[in-house]
Amino acid sequence: MAKDVSNPPADGRDRVETVSEFTRRVKVLLEEGLRPGWVRGEVSNLRAQASGHVYFTLKDAAAQLACVLFRGDAGRQSVALRDGLQVLAYGEVSVYEQRGQYQLIVRVLLEDGVGRLRQEFERLKQRLADEGLFAAGRKIPIPRMPATVGFITSPTGAAVQDFIRILQRRGWRGRLIVLPAKVQGEGAAAEMIGMLQQAEALGSFDLLVIGRGGGSLEDLWAFNEEPLVRAVAACPVPIVSAVGHEIDFTLCDFAADVRAETPSAAAELISSNYLDGCERAKRAAEGMETALANARERTRERLDHARSRLRLLSPRAFIEQSHLRLDDFSNRAAAALRAGVQVHRQRLTALAGRYRTCSPEPRIGLESHRLLALWKRLQAASPQSVLNRGFAIVRDEQGRPVPRRAAVKTNQRLTNEFADGSVRVRAE
Repeated sequence: MAKDVSNPPADGRDRVETVSEFTRRVKVLLEEGLRPGWVRGEVSNLRAQASGHVYFTLKDAAAQLACVLFRGDAGRQSVALRDGLQVLAYGEVSVYEQRGQYQLIVRVLLEDGVGRLRQEFERLKQRLADEGLFAAGRKIPIPRMPATVGFITSPTGAAVQDFIRILQRRGWRGRLIVLPAKVQGEGAAAEMIGMLQQAEALGSFDLLVIGRGGGSLEDLWAFNEEPLVRAVAACPVPIVSAVGHEIDFTLCDFAADVRAETPSAAAELISSNYLDGCERAKRAAEGMETALANARERTRERLDHARSRLRLLSPRAFIEQSHLRLDDFSNRAAAALRAGVQVHRQRLTALAGRYRTCSPEPRIGLESHRLLALWKRLQAASPQSVLNRGFAIVRDEQGRPVPRRAAVKTNQRLTNEFADGSVRVRAE
């Protein structure tokens, strides 16, 4: 039966919304309903703003997706973006309300050649997660103040030096034992498994740390090999995984009891608990321990409740939206300035045409030609011109011209004036 839409029901679902309200509701639904993820596509329409933000489009044969890489994230990328490049982009969806446009806020970029390892990573991660290998119930609590810590890593790497330097700087009083193993290349996973087994057999470690410094996905791949991941998950000694940089994730991070963003962060985690314990020992009381536990539980509950809205309400999201608006206003102002310059240029061209029409220059030129012609005629009729043609002027003693022969007397002194000079003569 067809629904009658001419008389909609007058309940709350049919409340009329403004465009801003409707767009904001769409923004909340998208940003809270879609988790961050990876997207594969070809880069097109690449443009970098003076602000440092990079805008581009990811497309495939059937669709396209607007993307923005903000200045802070763009500076951390190793991929040289260009039109036509196949990439993997990791980020979260957002809505630019001023245009009603959804887009991907990109945080990490990889060339598509790394995509095959990423696919293998995701397949193995899903399979192990389905087995329950990463379940929270399998995690072992980390001791707050471990007395003996083992660090499975390369003894010559920079990671172990940073780890030791941070522990020393923070005054940690425990014992650290470096369990040397390869952390990259063939055989690295097997060596790390051997160190795990040796640590279990010794039974003297309160906490184990496994990790290395940052690198590419290929460099970190040993920490994604299934035998090592299973060995980490099955280890009875609490394990902190500290592999790579903040944005690097390996399967050992999920299998370990705690993930530290970097080896330095793991050292800070261990020493922070120690320093916190020392401080509490000086001025703690039995009631403070209970209050701290209660406060921690309440904070965890509030954090769980607010996690879904954190990105929407964070200052970072507001700042990024402001960046988008600023770039939009900048582009609109530049377009308006170009249009204004074009209008004034057209007006100036029209005025120049009118000036050329009213200019006195053509008439001045015509009158100049006429004046030149008159001057030439005047020159042709001048006495000097007559002298130049071979004539002479006869003048008396007073210098007056003698136009008639009858005016000449015998023995009268005269002057004949030629073109090149005068000659004095006497009449006979």
